[in-house]
Amino acid sequence: MAVDIQPACLGLYCGKTLLFKNGSTEIYGECGVCPRGQRTNAQKYCQPCTESPELYDWLYLGFMAMLPLVLHWFFIEWYSGKKSSSALFQHITALFECTVAALVTLLVSEPVGVLHIRSCRVLMLSDWYTMLYNPSPDYVTTVHCTHEAVYPLYTIVFIYYAFCLVLMMLLRPLLVKKIACGLGKSDRFKSIYAALYFFPILTVLQAVGGGLLYYAFPYIILVLSLVTLAVYMSASEIENCYDLLVRKKRLIVLFSHWLLHAYGIISISRVDKLEQDLPLLALVPTPALFYLFTAKFTEPSRILSEGANGH
Repeated sequence: MAVDIQPACLGLYCGKTLLFKNGSTEIYGECGVCPRGQRTNAQKYCQPCTESPELYDWLYLGFMAMLPLVLHWFFIEWYSGKKSSSALFQHITALFECTVAALVTLLVSEPVGVLHIRSCRVLMLSDWYTMLYNPSPDYVTTVHCTHEAVYPLYTIVFIYYAFCLVLMMLLRPLLVKKIACGLGKSDRFKSIYAALYFFPILTVLQAVGGGLLYYAFPYIILVLSLVTLAVYMSASEIENCYDLLVRKKRLIVLFSHWLLHAYGIISISRVDKLEQDLPLLALVPTPALFYLFTAKFTEPSRILSEGANGH
């Protein structure tokens, strides 16, 4: 195979794009930015992203997909009130919106029309921030080589959030207007207004901290799920198994947190060695059991009552 010889590329992410290929002859252009869907290899040539995402990549995308859904559910519950019968329907609608948005996002991504994506493997943290590694050979002129080296893990999240927002604006107002009769006119749409705030925040979070989230999300899931479970159980004054079983909603919350615990454990272990990592899932109920066994020593109901009285 004959390849034209040119000076080596500078910078971590600058590469040469294939201009012409005839049999064994390949002609590459000048060193610069790689097209979308490609990244540089070790020889500084732009190569198409043809690999399938690893399990950890899918878990990361699942985490980013869960964020708006969890926030939807939180604000729906927060603003619906205990006597509102519309909360369940809004929860189901939010789940439907996020599920359809995820499916549509996969369908419009390469290859178009199938629930599968092609990706480039993440090698290091700097792959997420290629704009910080544009070389300046003469310390005056900057060679701009910014491209999505982690294609499509960075941009696919923005596409998903856009579809979530569009579907919410199309479906939720009609649903809330029809079924949220137990709420005042000013309270009916507060969960939607909240989404109009947290979607831009999630977008900025992905834009600035996408790479950090990629490596930290398993630990974020574990810490937040443990903290929120403890806060919920103490706020609900759950001190024994009977208090836990007396309401179905409490069991749903418990099992939801157990699923998050399992998700975090699987993300950390990456299930590289199945026979060694699966037993770790037995630790999922441990935080809840520890809370129930130690609640009688801390008496959360007494702490809550003292806090309400200002002591």
